[in-house]
Amino acid sequence: MATIIDGKKISQDIKDELKEKVAALKEQGTEVTLAVVLVGEDPASCVYVRNKKKACEYVGIRSLSFELPEETKEEELLQLIADLNAREDVNGILVQLPLPKHMDEDKVIKAIDPKKDVDGFHPQSVGALSIGLPGFVSCTPAGIVQLLKRSDIETRGKKCVIVGRSNIVGKPMALLMLREDATVTITHSKTVDLPSVTREADILIVAIGKKQFITSEYVKDGAVVIDVGMHRDENNKLCGDVDYEDVAPKCSAITPVPGGVGPMTIAMLMYNCVSAIDINR
Repeated sequence: MATIIDGKKISQDIKDELKEKVAALKEQGTEVTLAVVLVGEDPASCVYVRNKKKACEYVGIRSLSFELPEETKEEELLQLIADLNAREDVNGILVQLPLPKHMDEDKVIKAIDPKKDVDGFHPQSVGALSIGLPGFVSCTPAGIVQLLKRSDIETRGKKCVIVGRSNIVGKPMALLMLREDATVTITHSKTVDLPSVTREADILIVAIGKKQFITSEYVKDGAVVIDVGMHRDENNKLCGDVDYEDVAPKCSAITPVPGGVGPMTIAMLMYNCVSAIDINR
């Protein structure tokens, strides 16, 4: 039977470690501050922002909230970012995505000072990761690496197949797994005979955005399966990109949905906020 990788517990461990660090920084007179910007009232975004604020409160990070109406002009948002870039008391800036359609997400991401880019989306952050320089790493891929490490799953020399090539998960995930000495293959919607490729994986990381897409025919016996997806099934229950009931019996370890990758994303955002203190020094 597969080991269930408990993202809730591992994320809690990380937050507890960070809580100690933040308390020590406060004793030295340094306060960690995250500015969170939300434009509009997208329900999922509102939930994410609320969860980020709760995590900040738990860890001891001061959070500043900027909730702007849907009709806010792009220039106003860019001005707010410029103001936050200039503030010495702000260590990290997070603009919750997606933005309203009249705004250029790429332009907004590029406007954030790379030294405060705690989401790890700025081209400078991505470039640093690609050539092995220090910098912020996109939170979900960074969280997956922590899940593997803290579950004692060996990555060195292992075949890792990633399903999905997004800028937020797939591409940075590949770079991080190369850093962890895995042999990496990236697959996507144009990959020919996907099941034959994924069945090669010792570690299969799925971020394809399709509900319960990966079934047991895609997975070799004893593989580790990491499910990044988040959907609702026909019974309105949360599920992932992997058909958990079908796949779990073949795995050596698997992440559940919910309670796997999801909690790690916010834990690593908190990690990036604390790391920003050193980056900004």
